[in-house]
Order: sequence, then C-alpha cells, then structure tokens
Amino acid sequence: MFLAFGEVMARIAPPGYRRWRQALPGQVEVTWGGGEANVCASLAMYGNQVRYLTALPDNPLGRALETSLQGLGVDTTQVYWRADGRLGLYFVEVGANQRGSTVIYDRAHSCISEAVPSEYDFESSLQDVHWLHVTGITPAISEAACLANLELVKQAKARGARVSCDLNFRKKLWKWRPDTAPRELARECMSDLLPFVDVVIGNEEDAADVLGIHAEGTDVTQGHINAEAYESVARQIAQRYPNVSHVAITLRESISATHNNWGAMLFDTQQDVGHLAPCVGEVYQPYEIHNIVDRVGAGDSFAAGLLHALNSEDLAAPSLAIQFATAASCLKHSIHGDFNYVLESEVRALMGGDASGRVQR
Repeated sequence: MFLAFGEVMARIAPPGYRRWRQALPGQVEVTWGGGEANVCASLAMYGNQVRYLTALPDNPLGRALETSLQGLGVDTTQVYWRADGRLGLYFVEVGANQRGSTVIYDRAHSCISEAVPSEYDFESSLQDVHWLHVTGITPAISEAACLANLELVKQAKARGARVSCDLNFRKKLWKWRPDTAPRELARECMSDLLPFVDVVIGNEEDAADVLGIHAEGTDVTQGHINAEAYESVARQIAQRYPNVSHVAITLRESISATHNNWGAMLFDTQQDVGHLAPCVGEVYQPYEIHNIVDRVGAGDSFAAGLLHALNSEDLAAPSLAIQFATAASCLKHSIHGDFNYVLESEVRALMGGDASGRVQR
C-alpha cells in the first residue's frame, strides 16, 4: 500500500489559454490539484493500492473531491474531516508560447493548514503501508502542516516503510514565519525531514533553492541544462544525507511555455552512478515536447512513475525506472489538468520508442 499526505485543492482556471481579464466575468473550469494527490491519482491509474491522507472540510465541496478520488481507485478512508476550515484554492492561467503560466494561491485557513499532528490518526493511516510519499509543498503551508508532515514521516520510518520526498520548492509559499525568508525557512524545515527520506526527488532548481547545491553550466531562466552536472548534484545530496538510496532530478529545458525539452536523471547511491533518460543508444536525448497542453503536475507524474517502477519487478532497475518515470511525465504534458490520466501500457509504449501519436484503432 502506498500512502501520500498533503493538501489537495480546487484548481480554478479560465478556459483554454485565456487570461483572467479576458475570462471574467464568465465561466471558469474547476478541477482538483495538489502535488501529493496528483501522485496518488497516477499510482491508482497504474493499478496500485493507494491511500490518501489529508484534512478536508465536511461540506459538499470536500465530499465532491472525495468522490473524484474514489472514482480513480484511491482509498480515502483516512481523510480527516473538519467541521470548520475550508478547501484550499489555486488559480492558474495556462501560458502559451513566450507567455508563461501563472499561479495564484488562496490557501490561508484551509483545513490542512490548521490541523495539528494530534488531530490525525497516523497509526491507522499507516496500516499496511510499505511506502509513504510527501513533498515540500505541504510543510510550506503552515507550521501545523509542517509539524504533521514531519511526525508522519517519523512514524512511517519507525514502522519500516520507505519514504520518498519531492522537494517542490514554492517561493510563493513558506511565509508562515514572517521574520524568515522563504528559502531559509524551507532549508531549515526540509533539513529536519530529509534524514528520514529514502528517495529524494526534485527538479532542476530544487536542489539549489532548498539545499544550496548548484549544478555547474546550467541557467534555468535561459533554458540551458547541463544534464551531466546533475550527477554531481545528486552525489552531494547523498553525501549530506547518507540514508538516501536514490536521487531523481527532472531536467526541463524551457524554450517557451508550449515547447520544452524533457528528461531526467536517477542517481543510485549504492552503485554511485547516475542514469539519464531518455537516451538514443547511450546518448542522452530529451523528449522534444511541442504544443504542450498543460505542464502543471508533470513533476508529480514523474514521481508517481518512479515510485511505480521502483516497486515493479520488471522495472525496478534504475536504468529502467528512470525511463518509465520520464516517459510517464512526458505524456502528462498532453493531459489537461493536474492528474495524469494515462495507463501503464501507454507509458511502456513510449518507453519502447512509440512516439508517433498515431490513432489506436
């Protein structure tokens, strides 16, 4: 059983690529989104047993969200229902060409931001769980959420579960201690968490933002990635936290909002070697993704793909696990919304080189 803990929100967006000033007043699209819930959705789509732990308002909005997760096969029996509090929201404009996407958060006083560790039944939530997934997003919401996240991780490790953590630095969050800068607060809190983590996941910027470890020859703002340099970044993470068995880093070259190159690296600490994907022969050659439908949630789809692969008998080898995770997240760029509605068979097909996009009749 996989377990993930975090905040899931209502995602509110204008239709298509419209801006808010174009769309309002008028109709908007409402879906669900949140880093850890996105991972649960993907893992369930691949046929895994998945449980989601969160705090939600006991009202029609919270119950509608529960129904959606259940429809994907996610176990919601451990959701903590609060009579007070609210559902977190986030508003997104989907970018196109040279205009990037923008996100506005409205998460203050959400249920999970106010629930303290003692309000959860962690013992029941961890029943039969072999793997816990958390991120750096939920601890960034509030001190209460940060403490709950850390306590759950400690209890999971005490019960013998493996733990994965996606660093997920969000500069618009980490503001719950006003006298501490967001990066400084993130580094302090994540440094408390990482000694209990087996698999560290991040994007090309997270290691620098959260851990102060930089990749040489990389300028993310200019879309230039030195893929080979991230093996050194991963090795430094492993040296700092010897409990870590794997470090995975997604590598996005952003030519424009709708044209990205996409790949990743998985570092195996036991073998002291990094594996890049995708590759042509032995040469790293990222997926060239044109006409992106929606890139939000791509990192979460990568994390889910990696966890699924590492727990699959025929995909667990690092060189295969990173191929599966990268292919899964490549496909997410074609899916609107946060959740990655793709099947394992579709990921395996792309892994095997079927990138034609031909109609399946």
